[in-house]
Amino acid sequence: MKKNLFIVLLLGLFISCSKNDRGELIGVKSNKFFSDKPHGMVLIPSGSFTMGPSNPSVVLDQNPTLKTVSVKAFYMDETEITNSEYRQFVNWVRDSVVRNELAVAAYYKIGEETKEDDPMWEFMPVYNRAGDGEEKTAYQEYLEENGLGILDIENKSTYRLNWDVKIPWERSDYLDANYAAVIEGGIGPDLLEDYEGFFIPADSTPNALRAFKTKRIKYNYRQFDSKNNRWSEYEEIEIYPDTTVWYKDFSYSYNEPMHNDYFWHDAYSEYPVVGVSWEQAKAFAHWRTFYKNQHQRKARKNIQLVSDYRLPTETEWEYAARGGLERAEYPWGGPYTYDDKGCFLANFKPERGDYIADQILYTAEAESYWPNDYGLYNMSGNVSEWTDSNFEKGANDFVAGLNPNIEGSEDNKFKVVRGGSWKDVAHFLKVSTRDYEKKDIKRSYIGFRTVQSYLGEDVGFQENPNKIF
Repeated sequence: MKKNLFIVLLLGLFISCSKNDRGELIGVKSNKFFSDKPHGMVLIPSGSFTMGPSNPSVVLDQNPTLKTVSVKAFYMDETEITNSEYRQFVNWVRDSVVRNELAVAAYYKIGEETKEDDPMWEFMPVYNRAGDGEEKTAYQEYLEENGLGILDIENKSTYRLNWDVKIPWERSDYLDANYAAVIEGGIGPDLLEDYEGFFIPADSTPNALRAFKTKRIKYNYRQFDSKNNRWSEYEEIEIYPDTTVWYKDFSYSYNEPMHNDYFWHDAYSEYPVVGVSWEQAKAFAHWRTFYKNQHQRKARKNIQLVSDYRLPTETEWEYAARGGLERAEYPWGGPYTYDDKGCFLANFKPERGDYIADQILYTAEAESYWPNDYGLYNMSGNVSEWTDSNFEKGANDFVAGLNPNIEGSEDNKFKVVRGGSWKDVAHFLKVSTRDYEKKDIKRSYIGFRTVQSYLGEDVGFQENPNKIF
């Protein structure tokens, strides 16, 4: 009896000690969250400003009305997205397309057998199934019982690609004739179909070097529609920049060197990418989010995923461009486009036909001229920038005062473009000047930069000199 009483008392003591809340509301235990500044971005603090032109002109301004608005903090790329950064996106998509075709070819060649001595084995699709001699996990048994653990080669969601193995690009390194057929095009000795291939032969290119078929570099993605609470259909989009914009945008003009070299040559790596549509810029932002979160998931369990990278709204763009200077015409203050030494403060066209007056004929490196007070480069000039907002002429008359934005719709194909470019006159460099373009159009003078919403309240709040507590 005494022994049983002792056990009961010991159990009661253990239970009481295991509850630290003492019956109080203390919340769910969680880790302290600290926002990490994304690489290459700067923090734009929360604040309010008067949106619209400092000196309204009904003739020149698309929307001359003024409106005081408030904006939530966000991170923004300190420069326009460069050719080098966009090439990282292009190369990743290129590799994923090639890996997927190799995976499909390997699957049809090898089947579900284990043939590690086959040259194509390393490119076999990877899926959630126990290997030979391995004990099935409870989750794998669950998937098989419910018909969910079966690989369907026609359904990409049922398998993943093996990114641990490198793709041999040089012909001298090809694994076998089957591998060569997938890469070059044609029929392989053990393959069931005639493959399209990924390369244009050297005798069909201007520089006599074989070239990758850029039309095949397509990014597949879908987005979640919060308003309708459902996922969108998968969208497939060609993401390689249109290099022909250099002569399409300028009739009777010799711009062949820019067409031939601007995107891929190392000389232009740190220059802003151009020839990308609004749709391609959106795809880049989606990939950047996926790429970062993929790393986060591999880093450790229960990691917090990052907020989505995206294009800035029109309001966010203007707020950031002003650099905290109220009623300024340009990011540096203004009202002039040159300093006290007569040096121009941005890359634009100062005079009719005189593109070189500012010492730069086309685009400049993304980190050129002085940044504004938020640390952002080339918010005026160099290249105009896509925003996420639909263009409506009288937007300021009806948008909200809190994080205003006009979201996209199928009825309006025009997106707001801001900042002016290397081929524009000074008026388009003003932080309030609005311009627009169709979302599927590509230009030699339009690029973009991305933003990421800040989670929680920002440092600017803590340093606010007007706070009263």
